[in-house]
Formats: sequence, C-alpha cells, structure tokens
Amino acid sequence: MKKKIIAAGHICLDITPVFPAGKMGSLTEILKPGNLVHMDGAKVHTGGSVANTGLAMKLLGADVSLMGKVGADAFGELVLGILKKYGAQEGMLVAADEATSYSVILALPGIDRIFLHDPGANDTFCSDDIPQEALEEAALFHFGYSPIMKNIYADDGEELLKIMRRAKACGAATSLDLAAVDPDSEAGRADWEKILTRVIPYVDFFVPSVEELCFMLDKERFGRWQERAAGRDITEILDVETDVRPLADRCMELGAKVLLIKCGVPGMYYQTADAEILRGIGAKAGLDAKGWAGKRGFEKSYVPERVLSATGAGDTSIAAFLTAMLKGCSLEDTMHLAAAAGASCVTAYDALGGLKSFEELQAKIDSGWKKTGGEEKVC
Repeated sequence: MKKKIIAAGHICLDITPVFPAGKMGSLTEILKPGNLVHMDGAKVHTGGSVANTGLAMKLLGADVSLMGKVGADAFGELVLGILKKYGAQEGMLVAADEATSYSVILALPGIDRIFLHDPGANDTFCSDDIPQEALEEAALFHFGYSPIMKNIYADDGEELLKIMRRAKACGAATSLDLAAVDPDSEAGRADWEKILTRVIPYVDFFVPSVEELCFMLDKERFGRWQERAAGRDITEILDVETDVRPLADRCMELGAKVLLIKCGVPGMYYQTADAEILRGIGAKAGLDAKGWAGKRGFEKSYVPERVLSATGAGDTSIAAFLTAMLKGCSLEDTMHLAAAAGASCVTAYDALGGLKSFEELQAKIDSGWKKTGGEEKVC
C-alpha cells in the first residue's frame, strides 16, 4: 500500500504571457510605458505549492490528497477543472464569498521572473480546513507558501503552529516550504524569525529557498547580498560556506531535522541532524535515520535541455525529494532525483509540463547527464 500524503497550503491560477522567441532587452526597454508589446499567446495553469508540489508528487507515483481554497468564480472553475483532469479536486474548498488567487508571471528572456500576485482565498485558509481523519491517515503532511497566506502567518504564526502540531500528533512526518514576500507588505513586516523559531521544532523536512530564508532570519545579511548582487540574481553571487551554511546552521539550532535549501540555478544545499533526532520523524514515513544522519553537502543542478521558465522548479524538486524519500531512497539518490526534476521542470512554461518519471530521470542520470560547472563550494 502506498504511503498517503497531504499537500496543503497555497493554490492559485498562474497566467504566463509568452514573449516571442528572441525578444531581448532590459525590463525597462521591453515594458516601457505606452509600448505595444506583441505576444505569442499565454499559458494558463494552476500554481502555488498545492498544485505544483502536490500534482508533481502524484505524477511521480505518490498517493496525494490536495487541500487548498478557491473562490466560487471563473478562476476557481478553471483551477478545479485542471485539478479534475488529475483526479485531484476532491480535497479543495470552495468559498462562496471569496476570490480565487491568481498570479501573472512575467518570464522575460534573460531576466528573473516577476510575479503579480493576488492571494485571494488563501488568506482565510486555517487549521480547521484540514480534516482530522485525513491527517490520521497521512504518512507525510506538506504545507507550502505560508508567507502569502494571511491567516497562517498572523499572530506570530499561530495557525501554522497549530497545523504542524496536529500533523505531528497524528504521527505524520511534516514538511514546510516558504515563499518570497513583498518586504513592504504586511507579510514582509511580520516577525518571521519568531514564527520560524516557534514552528521549526515541529517540522521534519524544512525546504525553503535561500533568499526567503535569509530575508526571514537575517535581514542585514540579505541587504548585503542585494548590494553584492547589484541587480543580478542573488544566487549567482553566493558562497556555500560563508553565505549559505550560516543560515543552515541557524535552522539546525532552531530544531530542523532534514534541511533542503534551494539555491536557484546552481543547485541545492542539504544538511541533516544526527540519527537520534531523525528517529523522531514520524514512523509512518519509514526514513532510514542511520543512513540519512549527520550529512551535509551541495547538490549541483543538472544542465536542462532548454529553459523556458523556472516557474515551479523549486516545487517540483521538493516533490521529487519527498516522494523519493518515502520510496526509501538514500539521501544521495534522493538529492540526484530532486535536482533532475528541477532541471526537467524548466523546459516548460508550467511546473508539470516538463516533468519526467523517476525511471526517465534515473536513466538520464545513469547516461551521464551533465551538471552545472564551477567549484563545489560556489552556490
């Protein structure tokens, strides 16, 4: 029998305008006020952690229930219609008086993505929206994008804490992903260090991005990164030992057990606690505590066949990581599959279009799939 998984949290409709091939230039040149920019259609698909990570797990062979909230509107009908194609709509809530969340994603060639986002019904999602019976059956509970869900981060993360405590009390292994926030928004002003200090002790698999994590735990360091990057992608200028590892060590001090830090194109940093601590992970997950214990390293990305959009790459990497773990893979093989899933994802505009099965990914790895260059210490 397959181990049951819950993928809960943020869900939205993603709308990605497609810029013509060869369209290059700076953001200010392309999106100059008054300009008419000819486009090549638009890609419309589900987004957010629930859809990206949850459906990717399903496509990778896992038994997943999706739990999120949409509004009773046209965007909501589109989201539910897409989920229905995967047989994954049953756990969704439809709020009559709320709007469905959406994102307009500007994926310009050579420029990092820009998100225009409305959180919609995600803002009212709460612990009571997760059925107790489902939690009791789950081997793994994954929650994603709490920083763009108002109820979840309010009151120093009280609802998020309640959710994670409930999942742990039911014997499920728990996983938490974050999301980028607008620093000038209410979420950006929240005390994220306090929230994470409260919540991480109840998280078994903590899987944030390096930018999100630094903004939340060390704003001064994040400011220095921005200055060093000088407008470039921050992950291009980071060093594992001096930039990433201090954040990882802080997470371990807060109680993280298995830590995966997504570092963009270069790859992913991982670190695990000792075997005694790992034995505290829900028994239903079946983690090999001894085999996974006391490790850290940096998994470089595989070179993708092409790059259309990085939308969902981190989410699908997490999906592969968690699914491979539940299948009993070693930490090393799990990291290889996570990196391979991310490299496959960027070949399509949505999170799922480029995703391949574990068998296909493993075959590419075994055939000598090239990884990104550079020194191992460079993140």
